[in-house]
Amino acid sequence: MKIAGASSPVTICLLGRFRVVKAGAPVTVRPGGKTEALLCHLALQEHYRAPREWLLEAVWPESDTSHATQALNSLVHATRKSFGDALAGAAPVVYTDGGYQLNTEAGVAVDIGEFDTLVDRAERGFRHGDVPAAVQCALHAISMYQGDLCAVDGVRALVERERLRAVYLSLLGQVADHYFREKDYSNALRYSLLLLRHDPCREDAHRLVMRCYVRFGQRAQAFRQYRTCERMLESEFDARPEPLTEALYDQVRTAPGTI
Repeated sequence: MKIAGASSPVTICLLGRFRVVKAGAPVTVRPGGKTEALLCHLALQEHYRAPREWLLEAVWPESDTSHATQALNSLVHATRKSFGDALAGAAPVVYTDGGYQLNTEAGVAVDIGEFDTLVDRAERGFRHGDVPAAVQCALHAISMYQGDLCAVDGVRALVERERLRAVYLSLLGQVADHYFREKDYSNALRYSLLLLRHDPCREDAHRLVMRCYVRFGQRAQAFRQYRTCERMLESEFDARPEPLTEALYDQVRTAPGTI
């Protein structure tokens, strides 16, 4: 699997656990420390820029302004010592117009930005009929999604976490549907099951899994998948499967050759 950020000199990774990738290799950063907090907060800001006062409060909430400012200056200097060699000596964090930001011009990237770029390319490809390129971009984005957004403090981070998760699940569905249309039932099943691992109540994914099992000649597995769907919906929502799902179950039972 390709390492997220391998194409950038320095990449801040927030999908899954926090990571920093420098020159294609992961760098050790103390978990839960101030470096992680600083880089996370900057990576989540629009255009990766944060006002000084906001950043001081976010990273050093218990310190007075003078001590927090000194600590921030020291931390910014330390990041340059740690990552500047991959940026031709440039600072990974810079101060301009009263705020701090990641030095994207020098080559600092954020995996969320790379993920979104790949998703945009995939969506354009699907829209314009360039399906092979769209699928490759989608698969690359899926491989980058190492887990939900690791930084969840604050409303903005929570909203971003849910947005990214929804985009990821949509990609899985698109890729699974593509493989089914191409009669690649192994991959269609693989990505449908991956989607269900993250969202066990997605009926469209349950239906696609059932169809894949029927194409494999495994009707008993298709029936079991329906029962799994039925149990999940009852447990989570006290609800029955959608008419489409029940109709597919009847089709599996009475006319599997038409699926």
